[in-house]
Amino acid sequence: MTLRGTDQPLAALYDGTLLDLDGTVHRTGSVLPGVVQALARSTAEHGLVHVYVTNNASRTPHELVADLSAMGVQTDPTHVFTSAQAAASLAVQQTGVGAAVLIVGGSGVREAVLAVGLRPVAAGARPDVVVQGWFPDLGWRLLAEGAFALQQGAFWVATNLDLTLPTSRGVAPGNGSFVHALALASGRKPDVVAGKPEPAILVEAAAASGLRHPLVIGDRLDTDIQGANAAGLDSVLVLSGVTDAGALLAADAAQQPTYVAAGVDALLSSMPATLADEHGDIRCGDARVGLDSDGRLDLLTDGAAIDVLRAACAATWQAPAQPDLTERLAGAIAVWERR
Repeated sequence: MTLRGTDQPLAALYDGTLLDLDGTVHRTGSVLPGVVQALARSTAEHGLVHVYVTNNASRTPHELVADLSAMGVQTDPTHVFTSAQAAASLAVQQTGVGAAVLIVGGSGVREAVLAVGLRPVAAGARPDVVVQGWFPDLGWRLLAEGAFALQQGAFWVATNLDLTLPTSRGVAPGNGSFVHALALASGRKPDVVAGKPEPAILVEAAAASGLRHPLVIGDRLDTDIQGANAAGLDSVLVLSGVTDAGALLAADAAQQPTYVAAGVDALLSSMPATLADEHGDIRCGDARVGLDSDGRLDLLTDGAAIDVLRAACAATWQAPAQPDLTERLAGAIAVWERR
């Protein structure tokens, strides 16, 4: 796989976007530079419809809209899709309307399961399904009730398997960490997972907004980009969140994006493709990168920093299995860090 380019603004190629939130639109509650203007202009100039798709199941769409509005991002609840909504949809498909559900989660999960006609039950009941999603006050007692229900055979839907959650103080345990705790206690794994990288959440979010050719934009390879590839959708990996140059260069085929950009404002710009020249070197804009005889990447011609990284990615992803990957990545990272 190689990175694609476009002579037109990226926004001109799609009818909408499926945007991740934390690390893409904002970072722990503060909107990222250029995002508000890029979203507004891409809609005004190209008719792009923006849908916000998040693995965070703790907040309702209305709460997320209020958060986005406070940051200057204008949207409405019909254009916000959470992993709790995807989980509730999967749960009712399995059990039917009116089935008893134990909610191992907060208000985001509760609102979602009520919306599809499931019936929440209290601790001690024997539910048909357990829907589990992260929320900040999750404690031992509720996890224990989940374990008991799973041991009794309840169907298990997890909103997502993100092991970590970024906060202003550092990295905290995410829903996947608590799912793992229940798996150890119950001797089971979730029957189905709703959130990214599973494709269902992206497919449902696009369908709900009538998007036929959306672009997925996110900062995580293992959720946003892998989910986009699984759903057969184009994607942009933005470098405003958790993924750094080393992780991007090491991405396997399932996690390689269609485009790489510094941030969401790339929607308003064209971008050069990564192309092999007659010598086998990779060009991207003015940047040219090649593999030397030891398998290390050399910066042969300077260029914009993002184009150097794009060229290094294309060269690394297409390089033969030998020499050792760690040697090739060391060279690629050195090329990028010299920027």
